[in-house]
Amino acid sequence: MPFVSAINMKIALITGSSGLIGSEAVRHFAGQGYTIVGIDNNMRQYFFGDAASTDASKKNLLDLIKNYRHYDLDIRDQDGLENIFKEYGSDIQLIIHTASQPSHDWAAKEPFTDFHINASGTLNLLEMTRQHCSQAVFIFMSTNKVYGDRPNELPFIEKELRWELPKEHALYAGVDETMSIDQCKHSLFGASKVAADILVQEYGRYFQMKTVCFRGGCLTGPNHAGVKKHGFLSYLMKCCVAGTPYTIFGYKGKQVRDNIHSYDLIQAFDQFVQNPRCGEVYNIGGGRANSCSMREAITLCEEISGKKMNHVYSEEARSGDHMWYITNLKKFQSHYPAWQQKYDLVRTLKEIYEAQRV
Repeated sequence: MPFVSAINMKIALITGSSGLIGSEAVRHFAGQGYTIVGIDNNMRQYFFGDAASTDASKKNLLDLIKNYRHYDLDIRDQDGLENIFKEYGSDIQLIIHTASQPSHDWAAKEPFTDFHINASGTLNLLEMTRQHCSQAVFIFMSTNKVYGDRPNELPFIEKELRWELPKEHALYAGVDETMSIDQCKHSLFGASKVAADILVQEYGRYFQMKTVCFRGGCLTGPNHAGVKKHGFLSYLMKCCVAGTPYTIFGYKGKQVRDNIHSYDLIQAFDQFVQNPRCGEVYNIGGGRANSCSMREAITLCEEISGKKMNHVYSEEARSGDHMWYITNLKKFQSHYPAWQQKYDLVRTLKEIYEAQRV
């Protein structure tokens, strides 16, 4: 049925709308009075198998969100996207682009698929935005993998349970946006996301569009369909609850990640929507307070679940993987001081546990 525009109708177009971040964005911005145009063709099932399917999430959104309209469309389909953008036109006030191929390992399996989804799909959305709703806010979910393995060059010291920087080091509080993304190993996934990231910046700077790249660390929450190749905390807790063997890859299990709950990430999006900028870049994650090593995360999962983790260790680290990554939030917080995280690491893991044990 063709859409009939209403006076002062405001549309939020969200790609990857059935995924962890997309579905959180749907719920939040629908509550803010937006009519949501969701685009998601469940490629996650193709990437990672039936356990990663987002069909249940899509059904939940359609059942619960009255102002949600779903399009089963691939973002590589330029003609299909153009039809949607023509249909809604300048009523589109917000684009949140979370659709991607998100795995290092999978990208090496199908490099063309990875690049065309992550880079060409992003270009399609940017150009459709420029042509049909150039005043809209464009939020892109980038990744800290744009920095490649550059963080691994930092002078880490080995602690009992984690790799760590000396407290006096300039990046002790975390990696900031000044770190170079050049001349290091990214993985093919990281390279395709770099291409998309730079395109989003360029459309902002060249065409004065309200674009932003959020370079995420570990994004998580109870709605995450974690799998072996993607979704660190979710998959870890899933294995702990089910007794499934979990493999730690390299770095003695002391590799460090910071973790941000999907709710807190969407609150950051909301802050940007209220006061957008052109061609901006922010590192976004849990920060030092919500960081943990693999070993520390396993202990937390065991304490919360009351079950012993069944894990094995492999000496071989994943190619291009970070030995340590903590997000420096200073830039975003300086631009948007009202943003504060609601979820700490333990609260996040408890929510994930409750979702997994059902």
